[in-house]
Order: sequence, then structure tokens, then C-alpha cells
Amino acid sequence: MKVILRQDFEALGKIGEVVMVKDGYARNYLIPRSIAYKATASSLRALEEEKKQHDHQEQKKFKDAEKLGVELEKLSVTIPMKVGEDDKLFGSVTSQMIADALKEKGFTVDKRTIELEEPIKTLGIFEIPVKLHTKVSAKAKVWVVRE
Repeated sequence: MKVILRQDFEALGKIGEVVMVKDGYARNYLIPRSIAYKATASSLRALEEEKKQHDHQEQKKFKDAEKLGVELEKLSVTIPMKVGEDDKLFGSVTSQMIADALKEKGFTVDKRTIELEEPIKTLGIFEIPVKLHTKVSAKAKVWVVRE
């Protein structure tokens, strides 16, 4: 059966592609989960409209991410931590702590978008990359200071 993909699907292809799949796979999995349409003339027209809406939403998300990225580049947050001997931290600074500090400044950033290679365990100033969109990334300045 020929189906038209409504969304990107790793095993089959990208949105809008017409692919050939087994009848049962299409009827029992792809169509009920709104991953694909049965390939007909009317479904092609419906898909074109969905594509336009999807592209419009992606452009809006991209523009919002760019604006947020510019704001984050200007911002610096301070995280006070308890310190032991030789300026070693008790515990470490995690992406959740950074996300909470950004939220206090008025920026809603998901902790999963903060790309810490490993938790911060020393005092200092750090440039932390934040992935806001697939094409937009920004660096937030984090100051880890004594409590």
C-alpha cells in the first residue's frame, strides 16, 4: 500500500514522502498513530496544507530561539555553592541548577538543552552551551562562587 508520511519517521523517511509499505503495517500502525495517510488525491492536498503549517511553526520556533539566544549571550548567572579546602565544591553544579538560575532571571530553559559535558566541581566562570533549536545554540555565562 502506498502511504504519505505526515511526519518524519526514521524507518521510512521524511514528511511528505510517498512510500510503499505492507498493508497491515499501514492499517494497524501508521494510519492509527497519524504517522501516515493512505495515498489518495485528497490526502495529498491535506498534506500540503499540513506541510505549510509545519513550516510556519518551525520558522516561528527558529526566530524565537534566535531571540532567546541573543538574550542568553548577554546574561550571566551566579550560583553560590558551599566550598571545602582548596576551593573544592561540596557536590557539583548540575544542569538543573543552571536551569533554575536562568528561570530566576526570567528565562525558561529546559535542563536537557543545557549541554554540560560533566558537572562543574570547582569555583570559577564557565561558558555553558545551551542548544535552543536544531540550528541555534548559545553560551550562557555561569559564575560559581562561594556561599
